[in-house]
Amino acid sequence: MITVISGTNRKDAKTHVFAKHYADVLRTKTEEVVYFISLEEIQESILHPDMYNPASMKEELKKVQEETIIPAEKFVFVSPEYNGSIPGIVKLFIDAISINRYKENFVGKKALLVGVASGRAGNLRGLDHLTGMLNHVGVAVMPNKLPISSIGSILNDKDEINENTQEVINKHIESFLNF
Repeated sequence: MITVISGTNRKDAKTHVFAKHYADVLRTKTEEVVYFISLEEIQESILHPDMYNPASMKEELKKVQEETIIPAEKFVFVSPEYNGSIPGIVKLFIDAISINRYKENFVGKKALLVGVASGRAGNLRGLDHLTGMLNHVGVAVMPNKLPISSIGSILNDKDEINENTQEVINKHIESFLNF
């Protein structure tokens, strides 16, 4: 199983366009089950006063963990650049699910990282930060990270990704499936 995570809780973010595209392409290239998680949809179950108590874990978050995190062998994290790094919701998500069944969440699994930015660096610095966090919880991160820069020039007015970028994404996915 592969779980694709759209790493922002911002409503109608362009990150979701790229994350959904990764999920769609993966579904055409593998017979593995591919799940899609938008942190926008589960943010309320992540942030609450008792989030660090396993007995207080919200049922919605526990369901996400049991259905899409623990059974996953691989993850795709698509993260925008916020203030030179990843959005805090990504770190909070990792923290929130790590309080319950810690080792089963990430240890021994693999991840592909994609950065999305309107600027020139494609969130490279944030991907390095996320790599450090994922390595700490036991995830092997594929060295070939994809920084997608200047997304305003990559997406048309219907939020369709241009052909050149789609080709790069396809190659990125193929590398990941062999990782």
